[in-house]
Amino acid sequence: MHQATPLIAIIVAGLVIAFIFSAVAVRLRVSPLVGYVLAGVVVGPFTPGYVADQGLANQLAELGVILLMFGVGLHFSVKDLMSVRRIAVPGAVVQIGAATLLGWGLGYAMGWSLGAGLVFGLALSTASTVVLLRAMQSRNLLDTERGRIAVGWLIVEDLAMVLTLVLLPAFFQGASAGTNIGVTLLVTIAKVGGFIAFMLIVGRRLVPAILHRVAHSGSRELFRLAVLSIALGVAYGAAVLFGVSFALGAFFAGMILAESPLSQRAAEETLPMRDAFAVLFFVSVGMLFNPSIVLTSTVPLLATLLIIIVGKSVAAYAIVAAAGRPRRTAFTIAASLAQIGEFSFILAALGTSLGVLPSEARDLILAGAIISILLNPLLFSIIFHFSRKLDEREGGAAAEVAPATASGHVVVIGYGRVGSLVGRGLIDAGERPTIVEVESDVDNLPVAEKADVLLGNAASPALLARTDLVNARMLLVAIPETFEAGQIVEQARAINPGLRIIARAHSEAEVDYLEARGADVAIMGEREIAKRMIEQARRTK
Repeated sequence: MHQATPLIAIIVAGLVIAFIFSAVAVRLRVSPLVGYVLAGVVVGPFTPGYVADQGLANQLAELGVILLMFGVGLHFSVKDLMSVRRIAVPGAVVQIGAATLLGWGLGYAMGWSLGAGLVFGLALSTASTVVLLRAMQSRNLLDTERGRIAVGWLIVEDLAMVLTLVLLPAFFQGASAGTNIGVTLLVTIAKVGGFIAFMLIVGRRLVPAILHRVAHSGSRELFRLAVLSIALGVAYGAAVLFGVSFALGAFFAGMILAESPLSQRAAEETLPMRDAFAVLFFVSVGMLFNPSIVLTSTVPLLATLLIIIVGKSVAAYAIVAAAGRPRRTAFTIAASLAQIGEFSFILAALGTSLGVLPSEARDLILAGAIISILLNPLLFSIIFHFSRKLDEREGGAAAEVAPATASGHVVVIGYGRVGSLVGRGLIDAGERPTIVEVESDVDNLPVAEKADVLLGNAASPALLARTDLVNARMLLVAIPETFEAGQIVEQARAINPGLRIIARAHSEAEVDYLEARGADVAIMGEREIAKRMIEQARRTK
């Protein structure tokens, strides 16, 4: 590496190595976060070879935190939270308290200070947004009641961590300076209140107005620049003018922007930049990790993993079950929260910079995050399988009707927005389709007299075989997950080479991908809309 360009070196090394490791992680069906952190370990001071500049890495990490928190705010949904507030709010608060107490207990046993145990416990109490959403999406759970509760739970955790990031510096810096902690906290709360009031009164009007004007200019580049300027400018202004953290400023910038009709476009336009700096943040965190902790502190590491995977899961299960929710919901929430991620990294970095968290505690947090993220898909599969067995034992599988074996039936994969329209249309036309849906708590599944319903993931060869594709005349793949749809199409083509397969796509690339896998036709919504518009235009001639 050329020593005269350390900034370029760390960006290039971080992104390239992160790409290699995350590609391997995705191939192994685990979160790419693991690859990002391992890339940081490779370029860090605890492994041989090139060592990146830690100071520059920390500055890039600050940008990463700002854009990460901006993204959290941008996707913050009061509506989603309010729909499940009765279980998500008390559940998340109690679970955070239980995990923090367990973490503090381990810290006490390790001989750490009260403050170190507190930060350590808080870092273990919050789950990774990226990992949870990935797990939910892979099982088509996001639009179900279970998915909404998990997302609402996560929103409460995020809000609690944002508040923690604001109050921790005031608490520990006030204590180290010998000043009255109560006064310091009150001053901090007053500053935060002033900032929030400013954003709600001024920012709420100014930010959407700026974006609206920029959007009307027609310049995509200017719009993208405006969004990034708002995110970074508000974060920096919050720190300089109000003395609050970059994280809080960025979070509120995203939250205010989320109320604008242009929020979806803002999220899409800034996603590549946010992702790139988020990668560099995780790389910088990995640089702090000493892998030898696995050998030198094996017992504390196992205890940390028990808190993350067992302690949090048991607490979450007990809370959801006590609220009277079905066991499948309790199991799903328990599995979703049995990992830690980005907020844990931010808290670990903050605790270290404040001089509160010992290096061993930081390494245990990072090791616990990496291992829990690796184990989460396996845990999710085990719990998902176990809950399904329980449902079958209790008669919950009664809705699974054996598919018709009559020749010439139509198989519909997915009963969401598109699949339900297709299914109802077939039923209205006198057909008896075989419908495969991953969730049993979908409200609008047809009754057994009108259609054959199978519950589960259609990408599973065993389940796909039950649809009797050999005797089917058509397969309609209506799920939005393109890679999963590709797997289904490929398996179906192998089962019945003469089967007509129609699949749903969202882009030209997805059309090519699905047709390469064996689909006869891949229908893209935008293309069909354009065709209808052209037809209407020609009719007016």
